[in-house]
Amino acid sequence: MIDLKHLREQRALYEKGFAKKRVTVDIDAVLQLDDERRALITLVEEKRAEKNAVSKRIPTLKDAERDVKIAEMKRLGDELAQIETQMNQKMEALNALMLTLPNPAHESVPDGKDDSENKPIRTVGEKPVFDFEPLDHIELGQRLDLIDLETGAKTSGARFYYLKNEAVLLEFALIQWLFQKFVAKGFTPVTVPMLVKEEMMYATGFFPADKNEIYRVNPDEDDLYLVGTSEVALSGLHMFSPLDAAALPKRYIGFSSCFRREAGSYGKDTKGILRVHQFDKMEMFSFCHPEMSWQEHDFLLSIEEEILSDLKLPYQVVNICGGDLGAPAAKKYDCEVWIPTQQKIP
Repeated sequence: MIDLKHLREQRALYEKGFAKKRVTVDIDAVLQLDDERRALITLVEEKRAEKNAVSKRIPTLKDAERDVKIAEMKRLGDELAQIETQMNQKMEALNALMLTLPNPAHESVPDGKDDSENKPIRTVGEKPVFDFEPLDHIELGQRLDLIDLETGAKTSGARFYYLKNEAVLLEFALIQWLFQKFVAKGFTPVTVPMLVKEEMMYATGFFPADKNEIYRVNPDEDDLYLVGTSEVALSGLHMFSPLDAAALPKRYIGFSSCFRREAGSYGKDTKGILRVHQFDKMEMFSFCHPEMSWQEHDFLLSIEEEILSDLKLPYQVVNICGGDLGAPAAKKYDCEVWIPTQQKIP
């Protein structure tokens, strides 16, 4: 959640960042609610002090005076209860409004309305040239008995699949290779819970903006959510055990299956396993000083590029434009790998 003090002090920065995301935010309404909340807090403190002062005097008074002060204390108690109710209502309204505010885009984020205006910043490697017509992953998967889309659709629905045989061995070989690489770079390997409480989704900024993309489990009993990325659970690692600043940065590499409804994909990449409801993913996550966050961001990008180069995959690095950034993101790079059968970056 955005810090209100920083919002007041750096209002122009936030206005520019919100505008770059193509988001309309009524900052005046936010600050007015905060002013009203703070005024009520002050009034509550004054009424409590007044009530306490009267309460302390009552034992020293005679019967008639005591009755008057008891009545006064009751009146003050009623007034205090009313003001506290108003204060709580203002706080709830302010919190609800604050949850809708996205993280503002960083100044280095390119301006643009959607993914068509993302900005490629470099291309690495040469696109392969074949003396035959390459098969796409769907046909290859079927011919070699690696991917079973038909049975996945029957057992679970559209955009589910079975991965089989050498494809499974390849996935786990890649996972093991990557864990070894990250551990050598000082990352702590972690497998995370794939079900989390609602508060974790809000704490990481995925709710309320992306709530329609997340699967909810047993709302009348467990009321948990399947994660769309392991960063949700990774972010909670130190919620209850704060880190010593001297220990930063503290880096983790997390692994989990991930689940997304893809409710807003509108038919995009519906064929094959490019955009599915369940997939495995490794996530780099770093706790660092705020002043070092952009340097850390570039460091994580460098590792991602190192991995693609080691695999000899041609790719491009794209700086995601403001209109294509999700609510929690202030900046985002995508590394996009060339797909020969589509003759494009996906």
